[in-house]
Amino acid sequence: MRTRTGDPNAGATLIVVTALALVVASSAATAVSGLTWTSVALAFGAFIAIGELIGINLPGDRVAAPLGVAGALGYALLEKFDGTPVQYGVAQVVTVVAAGTVLGAVPNIAVGRAPRLEVLARRILAVAFAAVLFRPLYNAGWLDGLSGWRLPALMLSIVALSGVLDVVLAALIRSSQRHMPFLATVRDEARAFVGIGAAIGATGVLIALAAEVMGYWALPVFAIPLLIAQFSFRRYSAIRATYSQTIHALSRVTEFGGYTERGHARRVNALALSVGREMGLAESELVDLEYAALMHDIGQLSLTDPIPGGATVVVAAAEQQRIAQLGAEVIRQTGVLDRVADIVEKQAEPYRVAGQPLDAGVPVASRIIRAVNAYDDLVGDSADIESQLGALEELRLVAGEAYDPRVVDVLSRVVERNSRLG
Repeated sequence: MRTRTGDPNAGATLIVVTALALVVASSAATAVSGLTWTSVALAFGAFIAIGELIGINLPGDRVAAPLGVAGALGYALLEKFDGTPVQYGVAQVVTVVAAGTVLGAVPNIAVGRAPRLEVLARRILAVAFAAVLFRPLYNAGWLDGLSGWRLPALMLSIVALSGVLDVVLAALIRSSQRHMPFLATVRDEARAFVGIGAAIGATGVLIALAAEVMGYWALPVFAIPLLIAQFSFRRYSAIRATYSQTIHALSRVTEFGGYTERGHARRVNALALSVGREMGLAESELVDLEYAALMHDIGQLSLTDPIPGGATVVVAAAEQQRIAQLGAEVIRQTGVLDRVADIVEKQAEPYRVAGQPLDAGVPVASRIIRAVNAYDDLVGDSADIESQLGALEELRLVAGEAYDPRVVDVLSRVVERNSRLG
């Protein structure tokens, strides 16, 4: 299944509008009926705001507010507070969660870090869904007979379902914005959600259950483990970012040495990632593709005489393979990029050799880099549409032999779409 829309922000717009309509309706209903359990609502609202304020950036261009979401889920699932049953509806949950979320976003806006509206909307909708599944049942007294493990199990099930909704919404946004197959995007979002999502959901349930005995203390006490986990995620994200910056810096060595044209590695990387996303590569495969695309020409540093313009597409096949092998050897010296080295080593392999079966051992990422590199060697940084179409036609003429025809088809779509947007 693929998203087909002329507006890459259509999914995000739909989600933001839906959440906004829900917040407006809930706020109006709460204003009419009045806020109940006001001190509890204020405490949870403040907790959500703090969680939003100290949100984190995760790998894959994701933004999370673990503490805020855990507090919001805790408020949606709250049964008793200090031994007293609490009664409020879904509208009040949405109102308090939205108010806390917006309040926590204000300081970030003030320092120029505008929040992503679609992310805030997803959080509100996911928590609202949990509230819809829990609060009517609780308020009607249908959960009074649940004892022992049954109530926590129900809460965890509701949290899991709200997590599924959040994954689907995130996939809808990302697949639309990045032109990725929807099911492949769901897979990536689910994998990204599992680790931190489990910690957030479990903390939300613990807050809701512990508040019966601990009251307000349930919030700070159960925030501590999640804060520690959040710190670990923040460090991991920072390490990944530093690693990526180092790879990007190394990719420019061939440019500074005069072996490739300025911007070549960056263009190949951007175009290869677009092709990889549209072909449905997993997120881990896209990371390997990114690093391999950035360093695909590093083997040229071993050449005595640079290739004119760094265009490996014009040299003999044997020379292309030698450059690829030398580059792979350099990358393997890092000791941690073996998959990237394999991709770089096999980028010079033709799609099919006459009279021989297709080599299934060549990674799709290598096929992508081979075609994209050839395209950029032919076009460079030219924005001339005729040159771009001419280069694509050259690739099509030998697709099925030199280049993977699937890659060439997707590359053509990406280039044509970029030309229309440009």
